[in-house]
Amino acid sequence: MSEELGSAAERFLGHKKALGRKYHSEQHELRLLVRFAEQCGVRQLDELTQGLLEDFLGSRPRHRPRSFNHLLGVVRGFFDWAVSNELLPTSPLRVRRRRVTSVRIPFLFDIVHARRLLAAAAALPDNSRAQHRGPTYHAIFALCYGLGLRAGEVCGLRLRDVNSEQSLLVVRGGKFGKSRLVPHGPRIEQLVSEQVERRLGGRPASDVAEEPLFTFDGRRCIHPCTASQVFHHLVGNLDLTIPDGVSPPCLHSLRHSFAVGCLLRWYREGVEPSSRLQQLSTFMGHVAPSSTAVYLTITPELLNEANRRFEAFAEAAWKGVAP
Repeated sequence: MSEELGSAAERFLGHKKALGRKYHSEQHELRLLVRFAEQCGVRQLDELTQGLLEDFLGSRPRHRPRSFNHLLGVVRGFFDWAVSNELLPTSPLRVRRRRVTSVRIPFLFDIVHARRLLAAAAALPDNSRAQHRGPTYHAIFALCYGLGLRAGEVCGLRLRDVNSEQSLLVVRGGKFGKSRLVPHGPRIEQLVSEQVERRLGGRPASDVAEEPLFTFDGRRCIHPCTASQVFHHLVGNLDLTIPDGVSPPCLHSLRHSFAVGCLLRWYREGVEPSSRLQQLSTFMGHVAPSSTAVYLTITPELLNEANRRFEAFAEAAWKGVAP
């Protein structure tokens, strides 16, 4: 007898979460599928048909190919799991991914752009609900740019996550539920220490270890969406030039800029980038270097450094060729 669709979906979600995946949005999407099928009178897993699945995918407002492909990938993953666990002989899903035809290059902040952004953030005035507003957002954006942290990771830091003695930040429950240690240098250490001092206000650190590092009311972390709104407000006043084919700057652009900046610095220092990708992947909280590669946008500076390295490599061969 076939398994009930809802029961199978919950088993699949439990399997993914047992592997360390958060799977929050995917859980929501699969439950939408279960509800849609039940409204169509289908409750058993083996009663799902290609037509019903096409109707479900068509019912969701996913106009962008990337958004549609994400939903399709969640549904496909569920049916692949069902087949591998012999709950179904074959997958009824036959829908193809939508072609992404207009991928735009992310905006990358160079050091000049970053300094202007951080200066603008530091100059933000306080208001009745936000004291130390300028230094707080200056520190948030500096950690995104200087350490390549996700906005949610920075905003979610607690006072206990700052290890000043070893110059470490503890990022807990990042993407896929993974935690990691993030070492940093003296300039970041000074920035973080100043934020800690503002938050402590003379209180013993042990008494407030669970409190947020970045907060305006002492209880709730600054929400990443709020930080993003402040970022867009500041960027709108910087009058940045956005080249053709490049996306407008967003808060996540700072993380992209960190990754590309690391690659460029390695080229200039004579380091082989491929030997460091695993380290960069671990530092950024990725499960594999292939995920980090998404961030490594090719820029004119990178091309120039790569060309210089190739010329140095081939110089001996060129000199050995007879005129």
